[in-house]
Amino acid sequence: MTSLTLPHRPGRIAIATALALAIAALVALVLWAIFTTAAGEPATGSRVDIPHLLRMTSIQAGLTVILSLAVGIVLAWALNRLRFPGRDLVVGLFASAIVTPGMVVAFGLLSIWGRNGWINQASNALFGAPIGNPAFGLSGILLAHVILDGAFAACILLARLDAIPASRLKMGQSLGLTARQRFAIIDWPAMRGTLPGLGAIIFLLAFTSFPIVLMLGGGPANQTLEVAIYAAVQQDFDLHGAVLLALTQIGVCSLVILTASALAPVPTGLGPSVTPTWRDRLPARALAWLILILAMLGFGLPLLSVLADALRGGLGALTSRPAFWWATATSLVIGASSALLTLILAMALALGRAATGNGALRTALGVPAYAYLAVPAVVLSLGFFLLVRNLGIAPGAAAPFVVVIANALLALPFAMATLGPPLEAIVHTRGKLIRSLGLSGWRQLAWVEYPLISRDIGITIALAFCFSLGDLGVIALFGTQDFQTLPLMMYRALGAYRNNDAAAIAAILLIGTIIAFVALPRLFERPAHASR
Repeated sequence: MTSLTLPHRPGRIAIATALALAIAALVALVLWAIFTTAAGEPATGSRVDIPHLLRMTSIQAGLTVILSLAVGIVLAWALNRLRFPGRDLVVGLFASAIVTPGMVVAFGLLSIWGRNGWINQASNALFGAPIGNPAFGLSGILLAHVILDGAFAACILLARLDAIPASRLKMGQSLGLTARQRFAIIDWPAMRGTLPGLGAIIFLLAFTSFPIVLMLGGGPANQTLEVAIYAAVQQDFDLHGAVLLALTQIGVCSLVILTASALAPVPTGLGPSVTPTWRDRLPARALAWLILILAMLGFGLPLLSVLADALRGGLGALTSRPAFWWATATSLVIGASSALLTLILAMALALGRAATGNGALRTALGVPAYAYLAVPAVVLSLGFFLLVRNLGIAPGAAAPFVVVIANALLALPFAMATLGPPLEAIVHTRGKLIRSLGLSGWRQLAWVEYPLISRDIGITIALAFCFSLGDLGVIALFGTQDFQTLPLMMYRALGAYRNNDAAAIAAILLIGTIIAFVALPRLFERPAHASR
């Protein structure tokens, strides 16, 4: 884009630059707190085994990538081949995996595969003996990750398959390609270029996973870096060990990000369903239906078990306690505040990036927004904890502000990925017209940009709200008896063996996440329809 195409918006660039510098300074302060603590705290007594933790974290993340990509490929293939009433609803269900709280899935797996779960109860009734406890340990961690990351991968790869030109499919059909031949010649090339970047994203998600490993790890043997950081601070108050773990985490994540930056970008949107031009033979269609049914059971059964356990008891007793309502109100206020802050930051940064054609400036405005990818939730929380401690501020007094800011930073990369591309496309396609009409920045936003990106704004708010609603990583180090969210309350209920309370909270988190994920984009979609 040249300067003649871009409307002159120095104000937008100045605001974006100021915010980018502010975010960079805040992240720098957090890292400074981590580094200074590492230098100042004595190393004696630290029991952290970094090589073991790094090895275990890398193994579970690597296995998650392999299994999730395999599940994603076969599920995307099945969804692409099948057309049936409610297909868009099914695809939306799998798309919701990105915001489904990990601790809810973990609790659902315990309900099905745990020591007293559905499977063991059925095995006892039928065979007189349980099958064991596969929900704990590495198997449980991998199963929970694959449920979430496999569904996420399937949605991304489905977009690539749905984008295959109809002319290519017609030619393949006319040549009489079998299902296997079509996959090798048409489908696989369409997906292949996305797999390395998608694998890097899944590796980061699994490598920085906290609630799933915390609930399903089953002991130190399967502990990962994030859980070890939490344990070092909360249980041993080993700040030196926690800082060393945090630095290791930052180093590995940064290396993965640098590697991923050289790979092909991963598409984020799902296009509308199209009428298929390909007709599979009966065996291929039967296989596609079998894959879809198994995937629906694997993804849906843990969530259904959460709802079933909540209905069996605990919901009434939980709602009679004032602590529950305080935690609910805290979660909603923090979620709404984090979502609003995320939207403000993402809009300002994306508008500033779209207003300049300077490549270096565009990069500088984008880098701070992706700080979370290198500094995950527990590491960011640790940095904030050390920062307020070094400044002499009581963690309890700073907790609400820290949790809101940290949750906003965690959602910011996803918000930028959602709002950035459409805003840049608007400037690219309508920039000359906006410039010729002499529209001010506010009129450009109100008359041109907002009507076209209102649904994207709704998606951004929904993602940020859901991420904050289900987050345990940030609140874990700052929560107290007087300041707790629903995820923290659920984790404490599990630790006290109040499973009925935990089931009720998990169901509330699940229902709240689904409602927000579905309703908020539609709420903001109406102005876009009205303006056309």
